[in-house]
Amino acid sequence: MASANTLSSALSLALDGGLDEKGKQILKKKSFRNVKATASQDAVYAVAQALAPLQTLPLIDIERTDVFQIHE
Repeated sequence: MASANTLSSALSLALDGGLDEKGKQILKKKSFRNVKATASQDAVYAVAQALAPLQTLPLIDIERTDVFQIHE
């Protein structure tokens, strides 16, 4: 049976960059690497909520990216 080890984790804030000439929303991303892999989703969400007011653009979405090593 395969198992996985978390190698790294990152937090990304998707920010509202306005609209382009066709009326499509522009997303700007701000990424924060080296998130503790064992951090709970609630903890990562709380950090994102604390960082959002420090940004110049409004927050649209919060993303977490985890990288795993899969082995037997």
